[in-house]
Amino acid sequence: MVIVGGGIGGLFAANALIAHGLQVSVYEQAPNLGEVGAGVFLTPNSVRQLQRVGLGPAVEKRGARVGTESRYFRHDGTPIAPVQVTDSSGWNATFGMHRADLVEMLAVTLPGEVVHTGHRCSGFEQTGDVARVSFANGAIVEGDIVIAADGIHSELQRFVTPPSRPVFHGSVAYRGVLAHRRIPHWPTDSWLMWLGKGKHFLTFPLRGGELINYVGFVPADQEMKESWSAPGDPDVLRAEFAGWDPRIGSLLSQVEATFRWALYDREPLPTWTQGRLTLLGDAAHPMLPHLGQGANQSIEDGMALATILAHANRNTSPAALLAYERLRRERVAQVQRGARENGLRYDSANSDLGVRDAEITAHAAFRRRLYDHDVVPEAKAAATALI
Repeated sequence: MVIVGGGIGGLFAANALIAHGLQVSVYEQAPNLGEVGAGVFLTPNSVRQLQRVGLGPAVEKRGARVGTESRYFRHDGTPIAPVQVTDSSGWNATFGMHRADLVEMLAVTLPGEVVHTGHRCSGFEQTGDVARVSFANGAIVEGDIVIAADGIHSELQRFVTPPSRPVFHGSVAYRGVLAHRRIPHWPTDSWLMWLGKGKHFLTFPLRGGELINYVGFVPADQEMKESWSAPGDPDVLRAEFAGWDPRIGSLLSQVEATFRWALYDREPLPTWTQGRLTLLGDAAHPMLPHLGQGANQSIEDGMALATILAHANRNTSPAALLAYERLRRERVAQVQRGARENGLRYDSANSDLGVRDAEITAHAAFRRRLYDHDVVPEAKAAATALI
């Protein structure tokens, strides 16, 4: 099997496939594996999948567990509600992780011959029981299955469905990390969010509390190209949150460099699969960050796909890919829509803040359902139906 894309989704899928006894190769366009950017939030629905491939201890070691002191606030610091950090059973498996740490953690467990860097996908074809991917460096690889995990600007998506233009949502996220020693008063076990008109500000810990991840969401005057690494102006960021809770000002006073990330998603796709090619992660369902589920849903994808493919053979693989799509497409569409709705809630689109605050409080029930989900039993049932 061939995976195109060596980010979080592609690398986790490789781990899950290997854990199910399947052979896989990963092809990444960058010369080296890695992630620019800052924090990613892992929640129970994906952590249980990371545990299944033996990465639970690594998450505990390299992440920062987020606890029950996590809170939502109004922009001036007035408390609104606790943040839901457990599933319905009370299991707390919510962690802040640096994206680069997560990618390294997923990559280091793979056999040395699995990942091939410096391979930018340039084409695809399939005939009969073989799928072929071509790369800009002249390489051509074959497999009975190709998994496109190549992101929101997926090169392979067009071979599955007519291209869907990413939708810009009029906001920009300024993001970065600070060493905790720069802000020693800051809690190292809490996810904290402040909500204001058209803006919100988020922090959570990374690396056992050694780092504090921050994200400031602000309106954008014009559409900008989606990027994880566009430079931002710290003074502009500070001005955006002037007059907010003084805790935010004290944190931002320490920021010397920041990055700017324009917020895009895509309307849910009508199909993810064409023959022996299927989409995974942001190639299938890019979503806004307002539920913290982009990486988590990619991890769910990878486990669902591996569980189903473990029961397939070369002849039944296309049917297995369709079963994976049926299992996942509506769930992630709901999460995509939920992220959009939550963004409006966070940015106080409802002028009645009392109503907004009540919605924030009630949203804990949705979070519990989201975190309760375990993709494996459903995937096993889907796989059994193929036999």
